[in-house]
Amino acid sequence: MTPDDSARWRDRGRDRMSRGMRLVSASGARVVPLSRLNPRVRARVMLPSLFTLGNMICGFSSVLLSFQGRFRVAAVLVAVSIVLDIADGAVARAVGAITPFGLQFDSLADLISFGIAPAVLVYTWALPAYPVWAWAGAMFWLSCAAYRLARFNVTIDPLADKRYFVGLASPGAAGVVIATVLAIGEPLYDYDPLLPVVAGVLPAALMASSFRFRSFRDLLSPRHLRLTVPLAVLVAVGLFFWPGVTGMVLAFGYVLTCPLGWLTAPVRRRWFGEDAVAPPRRRLPSVIMPIEDPPEDSTQGLGDDARGGVAGPAGR
Repeated sequence: MTPDDSARWRDRGRDRMSRGMRLVSASGARVVPLSRLNPRVRARVMLPSLFTLGNMICGFSSVLLSFQGRFRVAAVLVAVSIVLDIADGAVARAVGAITPFGLQFDSLADLISFGIAPAVLVYTWALPAYPVWAWAGAMFWLSCAAYRLARFNVTIDPLADKRYFVGLASPGAAGVVIATVLAIGEPLYDYDPLLPVVAGVLPAALMASSFRFRSFRDLLSPRHLRLTVPLAVLVAVGLFFWPGVTGMVLAFGYVLTCPLGWLTAPVRRRWFGEDAVAPPRRRLPSVIMPIEDPPEDSTQGLGDDARGGVAGPAGR
């Protein structure tokens, strides 16, 4: 038997074993096993996942360092996770490797880096002064982060404005914790109790809210490089020499873009046109339970209001 014949029989056996199995994507996209791709395509597809893996490793390392009391190093690792999270999406779009596996892997990594890691950092950092409130704040942060990521995964609105996030993005919320820890450093002892609320509870609540925050993703496009490059250099210099102050300005400044954008919307609409403000939001169906059409005979004898449909939690 020649080598070609043995390879052909091996491929037939593999096809026979996988004939009864089929990979199905939740989004309906066709899923191709990596074993059927040539090595070059396989490496290109897996390249973004390497950045996602680094994101997850940095987030878990931050958890371990938080329990050791090394809060600033733990905060820096969460910041590195934010950079890697931005990089994996940019790399995936650049090489054309946006896959269902990559999307789910990214969400799981984000839950560790921007859900668990900031929650543990808030808990250990605020524990000496407020043990009960630190526990409650950490649980609240983790719950809101998980809800935010799950809602993002199941909400697909092709008509939505891609320039905006619905709710504060989890990396942006983690940036508030990072900036606060870097600015203060030591665990809380004599600070006002309002500080843990501002740093740990308010960003968590904004993650689960329906307020819109600008994504600023367009700054990464080539046409905005004249603005992006000097701005990135300025931020890098500020983070190198004054990490606490620069981080506080960036993190809290981004959170304030939501209320400031709402307040300045009439002026920007008048001066720059409708494109300068966010378009009106459309009310979406429930993200908790799917809405199914009732049977034809289930509405007999009911009024017109009853036959009008059922609204989920988001539509009440």
